[in-house]
Amino acid sequence: MTRRSALTALMLGGPLARIAWAQAGARTASGGATIEVFKDPTCGCCSIWVEHLKSAGFKAVVSNSADMTAIKNEHKVPAQARSCHTALVGGYVLEGHVPASDVQRLLKEKPKVLGLAVPGMPLGSPGMEAPGGKPFDVLTFDKDGKTAVYSTQQPVARRA
Repeated sequence: MTRRSALTALMLGGPLARIAWAQAGARTASGGATIEVFKDPTCGCCSIWVEHLKSAGFKAVVSNSADMTAIKNEHKVPAQARSCHTALVGGYVLEGHVPASDVQRLLKEKPKVLGLAVPGMPLGSPGMEAPGGKPFDVLTFDKDGKTAVYSTQQPVARRA
């Protein structure tokens, strides 16, 4: 898909418009992909996750939404994989506190999945940094809701 056709789809609207834009692979001057993030307006951990992405070279466009369930349904995020925020990048869906390193790996390897998820809000995941975190899994999910472990990450404590 070309950038022009993605922009046309975005202007025309519809449920596939956001995915079309993400598939266009919008790039910043620094070479990092643009991630469209949907979050509840009152969620602080989502904002910290966005900063985590930016520090890894991604550009983030944030939209606040009072109806996150509708966004998750639209992008086929399975119930067992849901968390607090949903994002789109490179034709993939990201759900929850997915580490930037796994997003980079996803975009490089281009597996045949719908997206990545960190279910719930595990302590020690990006945006949820705190002492006492435990290792957590990053899952892939497909259009049928099937999940599989993509990586297991070690928790990170909040930086001083």
